[in-house]
Amino acid sequence: MAQTYDLILKGGIVVNQDGEGVRDVGVRDGSIVAIGNLAQASAGETIDCAGLHVLPGVIDSQVHFREPGLTHKEDLETGSRAAVLGGVTAVFEMPNTNPLTTDSATLADKVKRGTHRMHCDFAFWVGGTHENANDIPELERLPGAAGIKVFMGSSTGSLLVEDDPGVSAILAKTRRRAAFHSEDEYRLNERKPLRVKGDVNSHIVWRDVQTALQCTQRLVRIARQQGAAIHVLHISTGEEMEFLAAHKDVATAEATPHHLTLDASLYDVIGTRLQMNPPVREASHRARIWRGLELGTVDVLGSDHAPHTLEEKAKTYPDTPSGMPGVQTLVPVMLDHVNAGRLSLARFVDLTSAGPNRIFQIARKGRIAEGYDADFTIVDMKKRETIRDSWIASRCGWTPYDGKQVTGWPIGTIIRGRRVMWDGALVTEATGEPVRFVQAL
Repeated sequence: MAQTYDLILKGGIVVNQDGEGVRDVGVRDGSIVAIGNLAQASAGETIDCAGLHVLPGVIDSQVHFREPGLTHKEDLETGSRAAVLGGVTAVFEMPNTNPLTTDSATLADKVKRGTHRMHCDFAFWVGGTHENANDIPELERLPGAAGIKVFMGSSTGSLLVEDDPGVSAILAKTRRRAAFHSEDEYRLNERKPLRVKGDVNSHIVWRDVQTALQCTQRLVRIARQQGAAIHVLHISTGEEMEFLAAHKDVATAEATPHHLTLDASLYDVIGTRLQMNPPVREASHRARIWRGLELGTVDVLGSDHAPHTLEEKAKTYPDTPSGMPGVQTLVPVMLDHVNAGRLSLARFVDLTSAGPNRIFQIARKGRIAEGYDADFTIVDMKKRETIRDSWIASRCGWTPYDGKQVTGWPIGTIIRGRRVMWDGALVTEATGEPVRFVQAL
């Protein structure tokens, strides 16, 4: 008797733990139930994937969607629309909103706002503070919580724990892996006079290599003292990458597409659109971050999608906000690197699905395997496109990659067996739901 499925992905090049190969994938009730030759099976919907690569759904574990409080820049609907148009199936959103996401009520509010309004699945980081350290064991296990996020250096918003005792108190309570923005606030304050009005090139002078490195060194020391697992976000320096390679027992590391693709020479080309915290630095740092990726020090890719309006970016430095959109361009920019031979497609999959699954202990996501959610990013590795501001669905409406030609493009986004995006268009109403985690089940 022929098997019947809700959905069959037919004849695509499936990339999973077995390698790459032409296979069919059968989906029933939102889960993967069969992988192989399903020529004799039938389905409610069959998608011809011949010539396309079927990847595990891409997970972007660092985005800022600005809701509540800053929705003139972005909100959960527009940010998640950008995500799925770029092939991203799940996001972890950051806590520096207004109000801050620092307690059970503000987390529950975000989960309610996102459920069946966001186009992709989601989790929300809970901000660690001096005030909520004792509540962390409960907070990090709540539905929809990605874990605890700490800002050791000030960026957008008012979340800040700059002191060692404050960080130590938080890590003494965590049981899941906590994420950190690692820049030394004390050094940032000391070096503020080095900012030059009207000269965004001075951004990397102010937020220098030592600002990042000495904070990461402090953080690793505290994590060891507390026996805690940490995740260092958006590594921007070669020195940090080499330091973290010696501390993989306690620390995982994230690299971003912009730190792997752009360099400081572009400050004179696109100005404050390049302004980020931590900064995009000289090409020598970019090369060393790539080296860390090649050697396996980098565990995940995150976009650090952090949109601001062009009006805000047009102000005079240093009155300009740091941040750029990135969730929609993560897949095409990195597939272009794959096609250029800088990393393998298998490594891309590890950084965007298996890696997040492994270090954050995500339940049922991150693999094309029986029993996992039917989340797929379907890509055409040969398709050539030019990234344009006009393609960006984020409310901010721009990208630092405007005009960049890439090879490799997201064709389809499938989440829990539903075709959400296909060939550049949304095809299903928003059905986003909270990501679940093994340590919080």
